[in-house]
Amino acid sequence: MSSPVEKGMLKCEEDPQVSKRAVSSVSGKELGLPEVSYDFRGDRFWRKIPGWGEVTAAEFGDYAWQQRNSVTSLSQVGKVLGPLLTDPLAKDIEAGLERTPMNLRMTPYIFSLIDWENAVDDPIRKQFLPLGSQFLDDHPCYMDDSLDEDGHKATPYLIHRYPDKVLFLPITLCPVYCSYCTRSRVVGGSTAVKSKSTYGAKTGEWESTFQYLRDHSEVEDVVISGGDAFLLRPEQIKEIGMTLLDIPHIRRIRFATKGIAIMPMKILTDEKWMAALELVSQTGRERMKEVCIHTHFSTEGEMTSWTLLAMQELVNRGITVRNQSVLIRGVNNEFEVMYRTIKKLAYLNIQPYYIYVHDMVPGCEHLRTTVAEACELSKRLQGTIAGFNTPRVVCDAPGGGGKREVSSFESYDRELGISTWSAPSVRGDQKFYYYDPIDQLTEAGQKFWADQNGLEERLAAMKSETR
Repeated sequence: MSSPVEKGMLKCEEDPQVSKRAVSSVSGKELGLPEVSYDFRGDRFWRKIPGWGEVTAAEFGDYAWQQRNSVTSLSQVGKVLGPLLTDPLAKDIEAGLERTPMNLRMTPYIFSLIDWENAVDDPIRKQFLPLGSQFLDDHPCYMDDSLDEDGHKATPYLIHRYPDKVLFLPITLCPVYCSYCTRSRVVGGSTAVKSKSTYGAKTGEWESTFQYLRDHSEVEDVVISGGDAFLLRPEQIKEIGMTLLDIPHIRRIRFATKGIAIMPMKILTDEKWMAALELVSQTGRERMKEVCIHTHFSTEGEMTSWTLLAMQELVNRGITVRNQSVLIRGVNNEFEVMYRTIKKLAYLNIQPYYIYVHDMVPGCEHLRTTVAEACELSKRLQGTIAGFNTPRVVCDAPGGGGKREVSSFESYDRELGISTWSAPSVRGDQKFYYYDPIDQLTEAGQKFWADQNGLEERLAAMKSETR
């Protein structure tokens, strides 16, 4: 009997039709829409990396090989890139790792998709491998915990902010570490600038979380995140999923993972993990409850034939997948990039769900965009695809206001980059404030923030006026 690798992975190497299986294009030139090609690359792109030049498709397509060969240090970057890593680039990466609050961890899959001949401008590199030359000083109003998750902890592993939805964080480890992570205060281990108390999944410590959920009948929706659900063991997927499904008032369960975007091989080669997820999903359907995956693609460049094969597997098993993106400067903040991304996601049966304005966490000022830019993107995306595949562009109001439609601010001073938000169904009359990146403001706006004398008093006066 053929193994999953032989049935799936080798097709990328042996079957030229895998990458051509869905070739077509959409043209709306009269409306200014870019052309979209549903051609998912099936070449052996990883062999362009000197350290993996002899790796077969079977090896590359094994999730265990991907995990074992993940790049976690600058020395490993140099080892696998060889002459592709120039001395200036190496020094720039070293400077970036000294400033970022996130550790370095990249799967060979996502590492190989970087254009190393133009790494400085590559949108995938920008998400995972920081360069010191691109950093900006943090905004004066940045927050380690921008969403005030710690302030809404119901148990050590549970965040309860919305009336009927909770966030379960059983793990703080991920198969990759994103430079823009909203939980950089806890995820991924300590760095040169940030000390953290990270944790792996500890089954024996979840009972207080489960009991809290049993005792709160208003909770209907549970998001399992972290960290990343991809790193939960099969028995942990089953324990969490089946325990939640046994609670009568829990109606929806979402496993959050970036895994489909950065290591789709796990869907095809980790049979035990997939069997556990399928069991939970099937049990949910039998009980008329929803079990789905929420994943995270930022650009179309992260989608390949491996993605196509992984999604075929998930669709065949009846597992729904939705996508959440973060709006990242120089990565996906242009309409053409996001348009092509959501079109290809929809083609793959991945529902484009949210696009987040970047949270105000440290080490990310060079990646953030303005609220005005997000509003324009939202306006242009509407009407380009069916409504259920049109992602909601939202600002997760700093301080715990929750997700707000990006154009629903109470007020917005574009010159100073200060937007005011309310969340009446979540926080009553409380006001929340988001601050655009200073380098994107007008000269007058930049002068306002550059003058540190009396800055807090001036901000307090402005907030008082908006109230």
